[in-house]
Amino acid sequence: MTTATFSLGDRTVGRVGYGAMQLAGPGVFGPPRDHNAALTVLREAVALGVNHIDTSDFYGPHVTNRLIREALSPYPDNLTLVTKIGARRGSDGAWLPAFSPEELVAAVHDNLRHLGLEALDVVNLRVMFDVHGPAEGEIAPMLEPLAELRRKGLVRHVGLSNVTEAQVAEGRAICPIVCVQNQYNLAHRRDDALIDALARDGIAYVPFFPLGGFSPLQSKALSDVSARLGVTPIQVALAWLLRRSPNILLIPGTSSVAHLRENLAAGDLVLSDDAMAELNAIGAV
Repeated sequence: MTTATFSLGDRTVGRVGYGAMQLAGPGVFGPPRDHNAALTVLREAVALGVNHIDTSDFYGPHVTNRLIREALSPYPDNLTLVTKIGARRGSDGAWLPAFSPEELVAAVHDNLRHLGLEALDVVNLRVMFDVHGPAEGEIAPMLEPLAELRRKGLVRHVGLSNVTEAQVAEGRAICPIVCVQNQYNLAHRRDDALIDALARDGIAYVPFFPLGGFSPLQSKALSDVSARLGVTPIQVALAWLLRRSPNILLIPGTSSVAHLRENLAAGDLVLSDDAMAELNAIGAV
């Protein structure tokens, strides 16, 4: 796995991390299909050098955080756990907004309790004006309670998720923002300018759905490049993100040890300029 690193506030993490979302049941709802297998994947990730794990108490809900605590606590000193608040799950598994001040404060305390921590390394505020993507709207009323928890020491660093460029600027005027977590991949390039702006300021960008999410990436160019290199399309898509900008941190998720190793190996994959040009054209279509 690559030894390249980037900063999340005062934490230094490897650029290839792990996203725990897929450890929950189908639809990120309910318990895992195989409890012991989920614990094994988490332990293997850390054993292979992963020191950045992304999670949330609304995965399950509560499932992934409890698994992380069972598998990894007491936590290694260099492990950075990043969680997110701002949503909740309906009884049918629906993703619902939960960003009143009371809900946000309660969510931080829930994450602390389920992870077994006294303070959270990084908390991302997930903005839910639109469940499916960023939508304009004032975020100060929901970010200010999180900034207050940071001042109290319950949260060390604050990030933003599912946000627009204007909301990032608004957020940075309220408290330091150490990362932005939005949808971004080879085919979904809406945040190109934002990524470059954040890189100039040393702020991490963490793409979710780096492989397309619920609509997996499908491209002849991606297939052609991966075939020439003798690797999988997933590995090429991840390697493209790593080369796209030095502030990009990956959190690909899987419930399989084999896929975990495959994802981590993408950190060592070097793409030529010609391959990058071919892949860049995917997002221009």
